[in-house]
Amino acid sequence: MPQPVNAPPITSHPTSAVDPGESLADRAYREICDRLVMLDIRPGSPINEDQLGASLGIGRTPVREALKRLAYERLVVTFPRRGTFATDVNITDLAHISEVRQHLEPIAAASAARRATAPERVALKELAERLRSDAVSRMDAVDLMRVDLEAHRALYAATHNPYLEDTLVHYDNLANRIWCMFIQRLPGMAGHISEHGPLLDAVAAGDAEQAAELARHHVAHFEQEVRALL
Repeated sequence: MPQPVNAPPITSHPTSAVDPGESLADRAYREICDRLVMLDIRPGSPINEDQLGASLGIGRTPVREALKRLAYERLVVTFPRRGTFATDVNITDLAHISEVRQHLEPIAAASAARRATAPERVALKELAERLRSDAVSRMDAVDLMRVDLEAHRALYAATHNPYLEDTLVHYDNLANRIWCMFIQRLPGMAGHISEHGPLLDAVAAGDAEQAAELARHHVAHFEQEVRALL
Protein backbone atom coordinates (compact mmCIF):
# COMPACT_ATOMS: atom_id res chain seq x y z
CA MET A 1 0.00 0.00 0.00
CA PRO A 2 1.41 3.45 -0.83
CA GLN A 3 2.68 5.29 2.26
CA PRO A 4 2.45 8.98 3.12
CA VAL A 5 5.02 10.88 1.12
CA ASN A 6 7.31 13.68 2.28
CA ALA A 7 9.19 15.93 -0.08
CA PRO A 8 11.60 18.84 0.10
CA PRO A 9 10.00 22.26 0.13
CA ILE A 10 9.45 24.25 -3.02
CA THR A 11 10.83 27.74 -2.71
CA SER A 12 7.96 30.08 -3.46
CA HIS A 13 6.73 33.61 -3.04
CA PRO A 14 3.38 35.13 -2.01
CA THR A 15 0.57 34.55 -4.49
CA SER A 16 -1.02 37.95 -4.08
CA ALA A 17 -0.50 41.40 -2.64
CA VAL A 18 -1.64 42.18 0.87
CA ASP A 19 -5.21 43.51 1.07
CA PRO A 20 -5.17 46.52 3.42
CA GLY A 21 -8.69 45.64 4.56
CA GLU A 22 -7.77 42.04 5.37
CA SER A 23 -7.84 40.96 9.02
CA LEU A 24 -4.67 39.55 10.59
CA ALA A 25 -6.38 36.19 10.99
CA ASP A 26 -7.35 36.10 7.31
CA ARG A 27 -3.86 37.15 6.27
CA ALA A 28 -2.33 34.47 8.50
CA TYR A 29 -4.68 31.88 7.03
CA ARG A 30 -3.90 32.88 3.43
CA GLU A 31 -0.14 32.92 3.87
CA ILE A 32 0.10 29.73 5.93
CA CYS A 33 -2.22 27.96 3.49
CA ASP A 34 0.02 29.06 0.63
CA ARG A 35 3.09 27.63 2.37
CA LEU A 36 1.33 24.34 3.06
CA VAL A 37 -0.03 23.94 -0.48
CA MET A 38 3.32 24.75 -2.09
CA LEU A 39 5.12 22.48 0.43
CA ASP A 40 7.23 25.31 1.82
CA ILE A 41 6.07 23.77 5.09
CA ARG A 42 7.01 20.15 4.59
CA PRO A 43 4.36 17.44 4.98
CA GLY A 44 4.56 15.92 8.45
CA SER A 45 6.69 18.71 9.90
CA PRO A 46 5.84 20.31 13.27
CA ILE A 47 4.44 23.83 13.27
CA ASN A 48 5.76 26.23 15.89
CA GLU A 49 3.19 29.00 16.31
CA ASP A 50 5.70 31.54 17.64
CA GLN A 51 8.24 30.94 14.87
CA LEU A 52 5.56 30.95 12.21
CA GLY A 53 4.05 34.15 13.55
CA ALA A 54 7.46 35.82 13.67
CA SER A 55 8.18 34.86 10.06
CA LEU A 56 4.85 36.39 9.01
CA GLY A 57 5.07 39.42 11.28
CA ILE A 58 1.80 38.35 12.91
CA GLY A 59 0.98 37.62 16.56
CA ARG A 60 0.13 34.26 18.07
CA THR A 61 -3.67 34.74 18.27
CA PRO A 62 -4.26 35.27 14.51
CA VAL A 63 -1.90 32.39 13.74
CA ARG A 64 -3.80 30.13 16.11
CA GLU A 65 -7.12 31.11 14.51
CA ALA A 66 -5.68 30.38 11.08
CA LEU A 67 -4.42 26.97 12.16
CA LYS A 68 -7.90 26.05 13.41
CA ARG A 69 -9.31 26.79 9.94
CA LEU A 70 -6.50 24.84 8.28
CA ALA A 71 -7.14 21.86 10.57
CA TYR A 72 -10.76 21.81 9.41
CA GLU A 73 -9.47 21.80 5.83
CA ARG A 74 -7.13 18.85 6.56
CA LEU A 75 -3.96 20.81 5.89
CA VAL A 76 -2.75 20.61 9.48
CA VAL A 77 -3.51 18.24 12.35
CA THR A 78 -3.24 18.84 16.09
CA PHE A 79 -2.46 16.09 18.60
CA PRO A 80 -2.99 16.58 22.35
CA ARG A 81 0.32 17.15 24.18
CA ARG A 82 2.25 16.79 20.91
CA GLY A 83 1.39 19.92 18.98
CA THR A 84 0.35 20.84 15.45
CA PHE A 85 1.81 19.29 12.30
CA ALA A 86 1.42 19.74 8.57
CA THR A 87 -0.59 16.78 7.32
CA ASP A 88 1.19 14.15 5.28
CA VAL A 89 0.57 13.92 1.56
CA ASN A 90 -0.87 10.48 1.01
CA ILE A 91 -1.21 9.28 -2.57
CA THR A 92 -4.09 7.04 -1.54
CA ASP A 93 -6.13 10.25 -1.15
CA LEU A 94 -5.79 11.02 -4.87
CA ALA A 95 -8.74 8.90 -5.94
CA HIS A 96 -11.03 10.41 -3.28
CA ILE A 97 -10.04 13.98 -4.12
CA SER A 98 -10.38 13.36 -7.86
CA GLU A 99 -13.82 11.78 -7.39
CA VAL A 100 -15.11 14.95 -5.75
CA ARG A 101 -13.44 17.25 -8.27
CA GLN A 102 -14.70 15.28 -11.28
CA HIS A 103 -18.23 16.01 -10.13
CA LEU A 104 -17.82 19.61 -8.96
CA GLU A 105 -15.31 21.13 -11.40
CA PRO A 106 -17.68 20.73 -14.40
CA ILE A 107 -20.51 22.27 -12.36
CA ALA A 108 -18.28 25.20 -11.46
CA ALA A 109 -17.13 25.71 -15.04
CA ALA A 110 -20.69 25.66 -16.36
CA SER A 111 -21.89 27.98 -13.59
CA ALA A 112 -19.06 30.42 -14.28
CA ALA A 113 -19.90 30.39 -17.99
CA ARG A 114 -23.49 31.36 -17.16
CA ARG A 115 -22.87 33.84 -14.32
CA ALA A 116 -19.52 35.56 -14.89
CA THR A 117 -19.77 39.34 -15.06
CA ALA A 118 -18.55 41.26 -18.09
CA PRO A 119 -15.33 42.34 -16.31
CA GLU A 120 -14.72 38.76 -15.19
CA ARG A 121 -15.11 37.50 -18.76
CA VAL A 122 -12.56 40.04 -19.92
CA ALA A 123 -10.15 39.00 -17.15
CA LEU A 124 -10.61 35.29 -17.94
CA LYS A 125 -9.98 35.94 -21.64
CA GLU A 126 -6.81 37.89 -20.80
CA LEU A 127 -5.61 35.08 -18.55
CA ALA A 128 -6.26 32.58 -21.36
CA GLU A 129 -4.13 34.71 -23.68
CA ARG A 130 -1.32 34.73 -21.12
CA LEU A 131 -1.46 30.95 -21.01
CA ARG A 132 -0.90 30.85 -24.77
CA SER A 133 2.09 33.18 -24.65
CA ASP A 134 5.69 32.06 -25.04
CA ALA A 135 6.35 33.22 -21.49
CA VAL A 136 4.54 30.16 -20.10
CA SER A 137 6.96 27.75 -21.73
CA ARG A 138 9.84 29.59 -20.04
CA MET A 139 8.37 29.53 -16.54
CA ASP A 140 9.83 27.31 -13.86
CA ALA A 141 7.72 24.71 -12.08
CA VAL A 142 6.81 26.95 -9.15
CA ASP A 143 5.61 29.83 -11.33
CA LEU A 144 3.62 27.39 -13.45
CA MET A 145 2.00 26.05 -10.31
CA ARG A 146 0.98 29.55 -9.31
CA VAL A 147 -0.56 30.22 -12.71
CA ASP A 148 -2.55 27.02 -12.24
CA LEU A 149 -3.79 28.28 -8.88
CA GLU A 150 -4.66 31.67 -10.37
CA ALA A 151 -6.71 30.10 -13.16
CA HIS A 152 -8.69 27.87 -10.82
CA ARG A 153 -9.34 30.65 -8.30
CA ALA A 154 -10.57 33.00 -11.03
CA LEU A 155 -12.93 30.37 -12.39
CA TYR A 156 -14.31 29.48 -8.95
CA ALA A 157 -14.91 33.15 -8.10
CA ALA A 158 -16.85 33.59 -11.34
CA THR A 159 -19.43 31.00 -10.19
CA HIS A 160 -20.78 33.57 -7.70
CA ASN A 161 -21.59 30.65 -5.42
CA PRO A 162 -19.54 31.04 -2.22
CA TYR A 163 -20.28 27.51 -1.04
CA LEU A 164 -19.14 25.95 -4.30
CA GLU A 165 -16.12 28.27 -4.43
CA ASP A 166 -15.00 27.43 -0.88
CA THR A 167 -15.46 23.70 -1.45
CA LEU A 168 -13.47 23.68 -4.68
CA VAL A 169 -10.66 25.84 -3.29
CA HIS A 170 -10.38 23.32 -0.47
CA TYR A 171 -10.14 20.30 -2.76
CA ASP A 172 -7.91 22.12 -5.22
CA ASN A 173 -5.51 22.86 -2.37
CA LEU A 174 -5.38 19.18 -1.46
CA ALA A 175 -4.86 18.18 -5.09
CA ASN A 176 -2.10 20.73 -5.54
CA ARG A 177 -0.18 19.39 -2.56
CA ILE A 178 -0.08 16.04 -4.35
CA TRP A 179 0.85 17.80 -7.59
CA CYS A 180 3.75 19.56 -5.86
CA MET A 181 5.17 16.22 -4.77
CA PHE A 182 5.92 15.44 -8.42
CA ILE A 183 6.24 18.89 -9.93
CA GLN A 184 9.96 18.58 -10.68
CA ARG A 185 9.42 15.23 -12.42
CA LEU A 186 6.72 16.42 -14.84
CA PRO A 187 8.29 17.47 -18.15
CA GLY A 188 4.90 18.39 -19.57
CA MET A 189 3.93 20.80 -16.79
CA ALA A 190 3.60 23.77 -19.18
CA GLY A 191 1.29 21.70 -21.39
CA HIS A 192 -0.91 20.83 -18.44
CA ILE A 193 -1.17 24.49 -17.46
CA SER A 194 -1.98 25.49 -21.04
CA GLU A 195 -5.09 23.26 -20.87
CA HIS A 196 -6.69 26.06 -18.90
CA GLY A 197 -6.68 28.30 -21.98
CA PRO A 198 -9.55 26.65 -23.89
CA LEU A 199 -11.45 26.18 -20.61
CA LEU A 200 -11.20 29.86 -19.74
CA ASP A 201 -12.13 30.75 -23.33
CA ALA A 202 -15.29 28.66 -23.06
CA VAL A 203 -16.24 30.27 -19.75
CA ALA A 204 -15.58 33.76 -21.13
CA ALA A 205 -17.70 32.96 -24.19
CA GLY A 206 -20.57 31.68 -22.04
CA ASP A 207 -20.40 28.15 -23.47
CA ALA A 208 -21.45 26.19 -20.38
CA GLU A 209 -21.52 22.77 -22.04
CA GLN A 210 -18.02 23.09 -23.51
CA ALA A 211 -16.64 24.54 -20.28
CA ALA A 212 -18.00 21.60 -18.27
CA GLU A 213 -16.52 19.05 -20.65
CA LEU A 214 -13.09 20.69 -20.64
CA ALA A 215 -13.10 20.90 -16.84
CA ARG A 216 -13.97 17.21 -16.61
CA HIS A 217 -11.11 16.32 -18.95
CA HIS A 218 -8.66 18.53 -17.04
CA VAL A 219 -9.32 16.79 -13.71
CA ALA A 220 -9.08 13.33 -15.27
CA HIS A 221 -5.82 14.26 -17.01
CA PHE A 222 -4.35 15.48 -13.72
CA GLU A 223 -5.04 12.16 -12.02
CA GLN A 224 -3.65 10.19 -15.00
CA GLU A 225 -0.41 12.19 -15.02
CA VAL A 226 0.18 11.70 -11.30
CA ARG A 227 -0.58 7.98 -11.42
CA ALA A 228 1.83 7.57 -14.36
CA LEU A 229 4.65 8.61 -12.00
CA LEU A 230 3.81 6.13 -9.21
